[in-house]
Amino acid sequence: MSEGEKLIPINIEDEMKTAYIDYSMSVIVSRALPDVRDGLKPVHRRVLFGMHDLGVNSRSAHKKSARIVGEVLGKYHPHGDTSVYDAMVRMAQEWSMRYLLIDGQGNFGSVDGDSPAAMRYTEARMRKISEEILADIDKETVDFKLNFDDTLEEPTVMPTRVPTLLINGATGIAVGMATNMPPHNLTEVINGTLAFMDNNDIEVDELMTHIKAPDFPTGGIIYGYEGVREAFKTGRGRIVMRAKVGFEEVDGRECIIVTEIPYQVNKADMIKRTADLVNDKKIDGIANIRDESDRNGMRIVYILKRDATPNVVLNTLYKFTQLQSSFSVNNIAIVKGRPQMLNLKDLIHYFIEHRHDVVTRRTQFELKKAEARAHILEGLIIASDNIDEVIALIKASKSTEEAREKLIERFKLSDIQSRAIVEMRLRQLTGLEQDKLRTEYDEIMKLIEHLKALLADVNLRIALIKEELTEIRDKYGDERRSQIEYSGGDVSIEDLIADENVVITISHAGYIKRTNLTEYKTQNRGGVGQKSAGTRDQDFLEHMFVATNHQYMMFFTQKGKCFWMRVYEIPEGSKTAKGRAIQNLVNIESDDKVKAFICTQDLKDQDYIKSHNLIMVTKKGQVKKTSLEKYSKPRVNGVAAITIKEGDELLEAKLTNGESQIILAVKSGKLVRFEETKTRPMGRTASGVRGITLKDDTDEVIGMVTVDKENINDSQILVVTENGYGKRTKLVDEDGEDVYRITNRGGKGVKTLNITEKTGKLISINAVTDADDLMIINKSGLTIRMAIEDLRVMGRATQGVKLINLKGKDSIAAVTKVMKDDVAEVVVDEDGNIIESDAIERVKPVLEVLEDEGVEEDDDEDETEENDAEDETEEDDSDDEA
Repeated sequence: MSEGEKLIPINIEDEMKTAYIDYSMSVIVSRALPDVRDGLKPVHRRVLFGMHDLGVNSRSAHKKSARIVGEVLGKYHPHGDTSVYDAMVRMAQEWSMRYLLIDGQGNFGSVDGDSPAAMRYTEARMRKISEEILADIDKETVDFKLNFDDTLEEPTVMPTRVPTLLINGATGIAVGMATNMPPHNLTEVINGTLAFMDNNDIEVDELMTHIKAPDFPTGGIIYGYEGVREAFKTGRGRIVMRAKVGFEEVDGRECIIVTEIPYQVNKADMIKRTADLVNDKKIDGIANIRDESDRNGMRIVYILKRDATPNVVLNTLYKFTQLQSSFSVNNIAIVKGRPQMLNLKDLIHYFIEHRHDVVTRRTQFELKKAEARAHILEGLIIASDNIDEVIALIKASKSTEEAREKLIERFKLSDIQSRAIVEMRLRQLTGLEQDKLRTEYDEIMKLIEHLKALLADVNLRIALIKEELTEIRDKYGDERRSQIEYSGGDVSIEDLIADENVVITISHAGYIKRTNLTEYKTQNRGGVGQKSAGTRDQDFLEHMFVATNHQYMMFFTQKGKCFWMRVYEIPEGSKTAKGRAIQNLVNIESDDKVKAFICTQDLKDQDYIKSHNLIMVTKKGQVKKTSLEKYSKPRVNGVAAITIKEGDELLEAKLTNGESQIILAVKSGKLVRFEETKTRPMGRTASGVRGITLKDDTDEVIGMVTVDKENINDSQILVVTENGYGKRTKLVDEDGEDVYRITNRGGKGVKTLNITEKTGKLISINAVTDADDLMIINKSGLTIRMAIEDLRVMGRATQGVKLINLKGKDSIAAVTKVMKDDVAEVVVDEDGNIIESDAIERVKPVLEVLEDEGVEEDDDEDETEENDAEDETEEDDSDDEA
């Protein structure tokens, strides 16, 4: 320290705060964030201005990048050469900028992430649109400031005619903040700007009819519109982008073809990561990946395995790879020296405000220049009108200064006018030249009048700005590259799963699985069946249902609880697989078991859930109707579906539209049919009312069928007994008479099948048509599938026909109807051998029992609805969990 200097003690914490704030503001304002007016960060502005100084415009030859970088570094940008070259390269990359500002020649990198060649090898020049950004910069339209060493001046902002910030976006990380602005289509942006100028009170929603969404240079698809709307309205949002894909068959294999990828995605990295996921078995269905991109465009080929479902594989790629990515919008720009969050309307407003300022300053400059020229012309015209006197006065003068002074004194001229007259050439004394002076003066005066009008009338300036914007749109506008899918959204798990028909089976011990319906083949009745399920000793299949993967499932337990699950959440297994314990999937008590299952549509659809009811029946004949809306809020631990009385259990649950007919059947072979409207809607926890009167204590309900009124005439009832006998009967005969007459609920019912020791008790009832197949599973695990149309329609009070051959003490475990498929009929024996079609007749013949129309039905009496007040114990209809 030299003598006389003083040390000033400063708290290091305070000094660090001050210094860091200064540093951060320098980074924010002078490096990382764009100016809202011209949309450029300082480095980009300096690159373009440096090229302008060098004269490297769109009409000149390309110049070495190193020369341009050196010009910018030496004059304006006191940072590393890499920062300048990287900024220049990005302005020349068609996958980075929606509208290129620099025309590069040489290797400027690739969408695969390849580095550009060194600056000594590449060349560049400005593109035509860049000249629009610099237009009028020499007309005092913007402020200039001294460069880093105070030797030169550089512009603080460009007088751009183009809304650069909106059409090209910007990305930058400052201190404590960052900006990430997407590019947009120039035609749309200018149309939106013109709409704003017509109505300054325009809302963002109306602007969005012109500027529909960002428009990325790599094209692709904007998937979903909510993020776009949020970004336009608030300046922040998440925009989901997807690759543009198609399906082709190449060499007999189904392929997914990608021709456009999301913005800022590295193609090579995306392919490598996808291959890694395929090798790690995290993505299934892809056999090979080829990159066939060339100078004609992008083409990535995903070759699928033969058993793969293309849409499912594609959705999996969207979920786990960069074929779908997102762009997080954060519209922060420098506004009057401060960073500010901006929505779509703000961005347009500040651009128009800048254009007003530029046009005003340009007009003032041109007016000043025109008035100066008019002033000189006035002096020249005076001189030409008095040319002889002027010549004599000049000849008599001893010097130029003396001549100028005499001219000023004689003709009342200014110093500038006298100087112009003295410097006038002799050729301007001709008559033709004097006429030109007057013509030029008249034109200048008209120009001055126009420029003054512009300055005085804001509407004229608005019209001029609109005219210039229209010229820019017509000159540089193009079609949108990024498509918009307005209904899109995030990929959900169900998008990754094909919505196929499946069979859900539940064993007596509570094991569940789903199997593709195509695994079950159609057989003729009387076959011995095909091995269907591997079960433990003393376990057997008890329930079988047909559904689709995307449907909702509602499980109803025998104790009256309801649980929810999606079909695809059930573990998949082959026909011979055991399945998985239901207790491992839903929180069912150890002494409870699933008894009923319903497939529903979207539980969030208010119209759907309010127009449908759940009809439940217990083994003791209690029936309850409740709106589906009461069950539309799934819970992990389930909810109470019905209150079950002691000694009873829930047997069945059906979904109805409120206008159905309900049919209940009991073990003893009786059936009751009544209108759904006879059962009033009850709360979720109610116990219900009596639906049918049982024969004795050993009798119980074995099933329930609901039939829509419009299907009554075509509906048929199929009943099956425990020993394999069954029949189908129409609800309405050919004369339009009810075969099973409609009664009040609570009666004893009418006979539907003659129960004998040979047939065994009734165990199943289903509503069927000729378009259905019947699937029967016995307790030993064998299954048979047959066409309903192969069973002839029979009368109500008959014994039926034998449907399946049972061995020993085996009996029927479950019966269900399934949709008919197109699989050829085959019969498989117990050892898995296919029986030839001509051998089917040699299968044990079917025993038919003829109808006995003369059977008198003593108990087929008129039923009356009994007083069920004591049975309608409806409990609190709350949503408390059971």
